[in-house]
Amino acid sequence: MPVRAGEERWTARELTEVRAVLQAEIAELEAEISASATQIAEGAGTDGSGDDQADAGAKTYEREQELALSYNSQDLLAQNERAVQRMDAGTYGICEACGEPIGKARLQAFPRATLCVPCKTREERR
Repeated sequence: MPVRAGEERWTARELTEVRAVLQAEIAELEAEISASATQIAEGAGTDGSGDDQADAGAKTYEREQELALSYNSQDLLAQNERAVQRMDAGTYGICEACGEPIGKARLQAFPRATLCVPCKTREERR
């Protein structure tokens, strides 16, 4: 596993801990997405007949919020799954933009990172 200059190499225990964190988040997100899908489906079953405009608007707003949260959870799930796949492929810890090491400290703080700090900073400035 690549590290930046001045960082200590990854130990097997550290990698196991990062993988465990990612897999725990995957399980949690899958459960959250499942519960959200059930909640959204149950809300879709009401026809809204007899609702005034304010009630209909509130229901639409709630549904859009639930969908946005569900999409966010799905995106996080994909990022976590991708990080585990990168671990399996041996590319975890390598910046996808420049090919340099992402940095051990960054990956320990944000295990699904795919960019090193300089590349992420450049991306956010655009």
